[in-house]
Amino acid sequence: MKKQAGFFVLFMSVGLLFTQCNNPSSQQSAEAKNDSSDVTANWKIGVQMWTFNHFPFVTALDKVDSTGAKFIEAFPGQKLGGDMKGDFGPDMTAEDRAKLKETLKAKGISIVAMGVIEPKDLAEWKKYMDLAKEFGLSYITAEPIKSQWGMVDSLAGVYGIKVAIHDHPKPAVYWSPDSVLAATVGHPNIGSCADVGHWARNGLNPVDCLKELEGHVFGVHLKDVKVFGQVDAPDTAVGYGVNNFPAIFAELKRQHFNGMFSIEQESNWDNSVGDVRHTIQYFHDQVAKLQ
Repeated sequence: MKKQAGFFVLFMSVGLLFTQCNNPSSQQSAEAKNDSSDVTANWKIGVQMWTFNHFPFVTALDKVDSTGAKFIEAFPGQKLGGDMKGDFGPDMTAEDRAKLKETLKAKGISIVAMGVIEPKDLAEWKKYMDLAKEFGLSYITAEPIKSQWGMVDSLAGVYGIKVAIHDHPKPAVYWSPDSVLAATVGHPNIGSCADVGHWARNGLNPVDCLKELEGHVFGVHLKDVKVFGQVDAPDTAVGYGVNNFPAIFAELKRQHFNGMFSIEQESNWDNSVGDVRHTIQYFHDQVAKLQ
């Protein structure tokens, strides 16, 4: 009986395996795991607080909350407001830090990144890294001095927090993806914060820039401008300017990008909540169309 039972189990196991291998639904499940279509489910859409820099942090946070966004990129120097006395940054008091955490928790909003910073030395970098660690940030947006690359990469590795280099318009050091790419060589913890609006201002095709930086894009500044190749071109709400966002999103999906899109609009300063809402809806609509 034991031999017969064993043979029966073996026969059924082989039969089941054969059935699964020839089952279309089973094959589709396996293929789905290798399909890039799922990467967009991990994309975060948030707001760079610079969008609301005319307001204190707590007021800006109310505006973010009203758009439905749950993620932000903070910028050092923004007045905290409310019953907090200081500015957002590494010099915040313990009391202000505690109150800020309570405010964020109450609204269900997380700080994913902060920047853009330009620390002058190791001590200043450590202060920002300590702050980022305390608030659970994924990366810091920065424009590091070239001589700091090795030090910054090592420090980022120790803290487990990436450093994303931002591209301001010409004549900024990192206006071209070439300069950002140079900083990533041998530095796995340094990558790009791809400001697609500034690339357009610099006369660069954002899709080409993303391709050049493939594997090194840690975050994106979601921005649109009215004129291509003009460094002082005015901002406009995403989708109304010169950038081809369907192509940008498609390229980032192809690269399996898994970071945050920070909406950063530098126009309509006092009344941009509607523009941010539009951008969030536009983002979701376009991402839903990706194949």
